[in-house]
Amino acid sequence: MSQNIEHLANYLQPLLQRLSIGERSKLAKKIGRDLRENQKKRITSQQNPDGSSYVPRRKRLREQKGKIKKKMFTKLKSNTNLKILSNPDTIAIGFVGRIARIADVHQRGLKDRAERNAPNVIYPKRELLGFTDQDIKLIEDSFLKHINI
Repeated sequence: MSQNIEHLANYLQPLLQRLSIGERSKLAKKIGRDLRENQKKRITSQQNPDGSSYVPRRKRLREQKGKIKKKMFTKLKSNTNLKILSNPDTIAIGFVGRIARIADVHQRGLKDRAERNAPNVIYPKRELLGFTDQDIKLIEDSFLKHINI
């Protein structure tokens, strides 16, 4: 996957340098918004960037009493938590604040506590953020569409 990203960067770099700073900034914001939407859709469908499904959550006692949570990471993928930072040269999409720590635990499959006095649990690895082939195609298409306008 990283080869595809490097290949795309090498391919688009000379064309990108021809754009003005304002045009690059507009393009970065649009690509960032599009990538964030793709990441949200992938998190909603509970898939890793390679296309495999997330490891299912464990059954908890609370869920058996009628407090069933239908979707995983519902608050995590909101625009207030999944931020875009962009400038003419870079685009970054990531989580901020306390949510960033929770997302990191799931992204890398670390050990954490669900509640203050709860025992430590090793969470299965669920890659929340990452590039898919569709994301790379989206970046390329957005760029080519932008320079044709």
